[in-house]
Order: sequence, then structure tokens, then C-alpha cells
Amino acid sequence: MPIGIKDIIDTCDMPTEYGSPIYAGHRPQADAACVAMLREAGAVIMGKTVTVELAAFHWARTRNPHNLEHTPGGSSSGSAAAVADFMVPLALGTQTGGSTIRPAAFCGVVGYKPSFNLINRAGVKPFAESQDTVGLFGRGVADVALMFSILSGCAAPDFSRKHARAPRIGLCRLADWPSLQPAMTNAMEDAATRLAREGARIKEIILPQPFSAAFPAQKQINLYESWRALSHERLRHEHQLSSTLSARLREAASCTFDAYLEAQTVISRCRALLDELFAQHDVLLTPSVTGEAPKGLTNTGDSSYIRIWTAFHTPTVNLPVFRGESGLPMGLQVIGPFREDRRTLGCADWIYRALTT
Repeated sequence: MPIGIKDIIDTCDMPTEYGSPIYAGHRPQADAACVAMLREAGAVIMGKTVTVELAAFHWARTRNPHNLEHTPGGSSSGSAAAVADFMVPLALGTQTGGSTIRPAAFCGVVGYKPSFNLINRAGVKPFAESQDTVGLFGRGVADVALMFSILSGCAAPDFSRKHARAPRIGLCRLADWPSLQPAMTNAMEDAATRLAREGARIKEIILPQPFSAAFPAQKQINLYESWRALSHERLRHEHQLSSTLSARLREAASCTFDAYLEAQTVISRCRALLDELFAQHDVLLTPSVTGEAPKGLTNTGDSSYIRIWTAFHTPTVNLPVFRGESGLPMGLQVIGPFREDRRTLGCADWIYRALTT
């Protein structure tokens, strides 16, 4: 099976340039663990997909295959676009904030961020080590589940309808999330109605106050860890960094160790509250993004609906089940309990079928 590999993931037989001129022509000596395991299973590595600079914030040259004037999202822009444009059926990306789910939503493919650390990250360029996760792209839930099974050793769910049951679903809301485009608001309301009609038990959840504090906490963790992970680049090659990343690293320099520990405490508190929510719900639902992909390439889109789940280490799946007013894709995000990836994928497949058949 041909697979595309995000260009922050090492490959021994082709360049890995991390989306940065600092690494032009760089040839790693070894495959990343995830690439080696895919080769072992018989995969054909078709090539490297474009990444945002060092998987950070500055935009890349990839365009949205549904409309070339719009962003594909980032930072795994090339992987999402390659799958959406039928260049490859599957691709690897990464996610530290919203780098798998957001481009999957904008490009109209299935994106899957597994539970933290279930896919080995050896040979993947680090950015924020307590959040970095290998992400998967495909055109169906079963496709990404197959690749996840190969990379993790976790058996893929039984996707036959024979044993499927309607899930308990919590519709998450939080005052701090940005406003949705009208088309996304209508799509979410319609989806809830249709899922209930199919037998799902739907309950609206207003996330409690500690979750609001998770947004600045996630950013503090990202800043603290990325400033250290990119020490070589900022000390030896600052002139080759984009203005976007340089500015973010200057901001990161002010994040103290005490602030970092406090941010980790906030995230841990929220994880404990999530355990209580998942005792009552199989999965949670939110929009993946606020609406359609923005026009232009310099704005990769808002990741507010995604980032905190990355910090919580939970598995999340983007389902390409919505279209906006201009006909561009929008995504529905399915969130499951930490290390309950089979359950999350099974529920995501049930929801996808309920909304598309």
C-alpha cells in the first residue's frame, strides 16, 4: 500500500528537510520507527509530504485540493492534501496542537490522533515532547485503524454492523471556544438530531471552569518545551528561521519552569475530570474547526477546538461529514478516553455511517 510521510519524519532513502532551509538536502541514516514498521508490513513509501516549518506555525506552499485559493491547514498540510487529492490512500502526519485534525477537516479526509505515546516517536523531529503525537490520514476510519494496528500492535476494531451498538455521546460546549460559522452551527445541530434518530444517546455537556484554564496552559507547555527542543536551530541558525517562528521563540524564552509546572498541573486536573465524563459517555463530540478553510495560504486556521485534547492525550478522530456554504469540507471531531483507541475508532465509524448513509 502506498503511503506518504510528513517531512519531519525521518526516512533513510530520501531527504528529510523538516520544512526548513536549515536542513536542505539532509539525509538521515535511519528510518523513523513508524516508517520502519510500515516497511516491515509491506508498505511502499511513495515520498515525503510538505510540512509547515519544523511543524510549527509558519505556513507552507501546499494548497487545499478542493480550492487552491484556500489553506489546507497545518502543520501536516501535505499529508492531508495528498490523501484528499488521491495521491496516496494513507499518510503519516504529527500533532502537537491541531496539526492532524485541522488539515484533515479542511481537506475533507479522516484524520486520527491516537492516544499519546501509543505510536513510537523515535526519528520524529521533536517540538513539544509531552504533546507530540504521530497522526494518521486516510479516506475511511477502517483505513486509519489498520495503519494504527500495524504501528501500535492494538487490534483493529470489528467494523461490521453485527455487533455495533449506538454510542453514548456527549456534545461538548465551552464558552471560551470561538464562534462557529453559521454553516457549522447548523451542521452540528443537524448531526445531533440524526444521531439521536439512529439510536445514539445524546447529552449536551458544558465543560466546567477548569477546562477554560487548559487553553493558556497548553500554550505554556508548548512554549516551554519548544524553546528547548529547537535550541540548536535558534542558537546556530536563527537567521534561517521564519519571522513567525522567531517571534514565537522569543515569547517562549519568557516561560519559566514554575509556570510550566503550573500549566502541567492544570492539564492533569482536567484529565481527572475527563475520567468522570467518560464514565457516562463513550465519546465526546465537538466541531473540528470553526468552519471552512480560510482563503489564502498565510492563515492555516483556528485550532481552538482541537488543542486541549492534544494536551489531555486523548484519541481524536476527524470525520469528513460536513460541507460549508462554499462547498468546502468541514469536520466533526470525535474524542475518546485516553488509551481507549479501539472504542474511539469503533464509535467514530458508527457515527460516520449514521451521518453518511
